[in-house]
Amino acid sequence: MDALSNINLNAADLQSLPDRDKAELQQFLKNETQKSTIQQAIHSLTDVCFRKCITGKISSGTLDKTEEPCMRNCVDRFMDANNSILKQLESMRTG
Repeated sequence: MDALSNINLNAADLQSLPDRDKAELQQFLKNETQKSTIQQAIHSLTDVCFRKCITGKISSGTLDKTEEPCMRNCVDRFMDANNSILKQLESMRTG
């Protein structure tokens, strides 16, 4: 159990914080949310590409000659798709 788990904040506690502390807390929460989103994307990428590409036994600790290029291509396409979606969302937001 970490030290933060024993802290209980309510709305009154948050409202009593100085504006600078509120801003720091908001930025911290934003950063943690972004980290969580990235971790979820990596987990999804790993799961999808592993299921698609790793067809043999992995007891040897190495990928075979077809699995490695498949994984590389899968990761590249996943990143391309995510970048395309992000660009589209950004253009919708700004224009």
